[in-house]
Amino acid sequence: MKHTSSALPPHSRATSTWRRSSKRPRSPLHSTSKSIMAAAGVPVVEGYHGKDQADQCLKEHAGRIGYPVMIKAIRGGGGKGMRIVRAEKEFQEQLESARREATKSFSDDAMLIEKFVDTPRHVEVQVFGDHHGNAVYLFERDCSVQRRHQKIIEEAPGPGIKPEVRKKLGEAAVRAAKAVNYVGAGTVEFIMDSKHNFYFMEMNTRLQVEHPVTEMITGTDLVEWQLRVAAGEKIPLSQEEITLQGHSFEARIYAEDPNNNFMPGAGPLVHLSTPQADLSTRIETGVRQGDEVSVHYDPMIAKLVVWAADRQAALTKLRYSLRQYNIVGLHTNIDFLLSLAGHPEFEAGNVHTDFIPQHRRELLPSRRAAAKEFLCQAALGLILREKTMTDVFKLQTQDHYSPFASSSGRRLNISYTRNITLRDGQNNVAIAVTYNHDGSYGMQIDDKAFQVLGDVYNEGNCSYLKCSVNGVASKTKLIILENTIYLFSMEGSIQIDIPVPKYLSSVSSKGTQGGALAPMTGTIEKVFVKAGDKVKAGDSLMVMIAMKMEHTIKAPKSGTIKKVFYKEGSQANRHSPLVKFEEEESDKRETE
Repeated sequence: MKHTSSALPPHSRATSTWRRSSKRPRSPLHSTSKSIMAAAGVPVVEGYHGKDQADQCLKEHAGRIGYPVMIKAIRGGGGKGMRIVRAEKEFQEQLESARREATKSFSDDAMLIEKFVDTPRHVEVQVFGDHHGNAVYLFERDCSVQRRHQKIIEEAPGPGIKPEVRKKLGEAAVRAAKAVNYVGAGTVEFIMDSKHNFYFMEMNTRLQVEHPVTEMITGTDLVEWQLRVAAGEKIPLSQEEITLQGHSFEARIYAEDPNNNFMPGAGPLVHLSTPQADLSTRIETGVRQGDEVSVHYDPMIAKLVVWAADRQAALTKLRYSLRQYNIVGLHTNIDFLLSLAGHPEFEAGNVHTDFIPQHRRELLPSRRAAAKEFLCQAALGLILREKTMTDVFKLQTQDHYSPFASSSGRRLNISYTRNITLRDGQNNVAIAVTYNHDGSYGMQIDDKAFQVLGDVYNEGNCSYLKCSVNGVASKTKLIILENTIYLFSMEGSIQIDIPVPKYLSSVSSKGTQGGALAPMTGTIEKVFVKAGDKVKAGDSLMVMIAMKMEHTIKAPKSGTIKKVFYKEGSQANRHSPLVKFEEEESDKRETE
């Protein structure tokens, strides 16, 4: 059921549109910020932030600090140019990878080294300063749940943070802002351990992607504040006037495949429907239905922001809204966000930056067979589409008695039965469908029988299947595109394929075995091998970049490179063979 609350957020801009732009660099004082922060009484993590950027110097400081360490681009942001190094033998490879990504994203490969705190929380504080020497904090946001050091779900305030810790966080953030005479909107980011000790990480000198959750809980419009402060006005509210009300979540909608290591995925937005924006729900998007998501931008395509009177109510609203956020045409992380928001540990507020690796098995379970009730809905959707097509034919030909103008399968004295085959994952499912005289359908799947009745109707730009399966009524969003049936409901989303005969299929997997395939559409940034090279399993072959993400392609087995299909700077499509590869004889025998 939809969660309702008599309370409303103190402020909500229900809808807005934003455009992605290149990341602005962190503060130019970042390389010396740790000493400035320490002098201002802000707790800091041990690290190296010096001007000497020689590989050996950075490596020596990493050894002095002690592994694990974090390599971070000085002018970085959004997780770009950031690598965790857990052992000395990994340092050089990770340093080079971080530098390549930093150069690509920020045109600056300068790095800093910091001690890495295991299973920390990422807690950041929204601050604001003006030209009159005033600075305030607008409470904290917890951004701990991340993949590849990029945030997925943010919330405000941070779960489990006591008022006295919240006050200390805010006051430390204000000291940090005043230490650099900061003016405008900024974010002071902290790393927090399990005992709620916190340490300064960095300061982002901009309004961040997740600022709406702060607006929701404080009743402020931070964009308006920026304009007023830029015009020379004082900050609109004093610290005592800024109050915290309710709880807010922001879920980032990414064009990516969580089941394939969160690989970004460009492609068309064939269908896009969102929950209704209202005072407690914001839809912030940079795309529309029909757009093509390209490889040249970050994979984030939208944000879903919700507010409610407390954390549990806000979490319920987030899950409800995610089920109404439906996209067809490319992979997204929406189902993963639902799984994440429904995890017991997330619900309990036990979040940290290793949350996804720790709970990966529950968050990304192996694909299960679709429930037979959903298969009945998919078959009914196909049958009703046939009926619509024949009804249109009947009107166009004005021949109501044409055998081609009927899809009812009507028979005298007997019921008509037909077989429909659907594909659920890798398995074909046979469904025997009997057309009953009262307009209902009997469906047999394996040894189980179902009585099915329903119809399709349009609501806005969406089609809905309203049906009953063995007396259980449901309303499901129905989309049939080419050879795939998509069902979206409050129970989740299901994708069922319509098998295509082999003679109609234009896709063949022959010729790609034994080589390395492009895991995503992207640009070949670096090529490490040439024809004739012998490689071992796990050796790096190429580096690809797509949607601001770097991915190293490694040799699947030991063997010899016969041909390299792409040069540096060229673009490869997803699943394209990158090299022609000949396995060693021992590996061939193992697979035979």
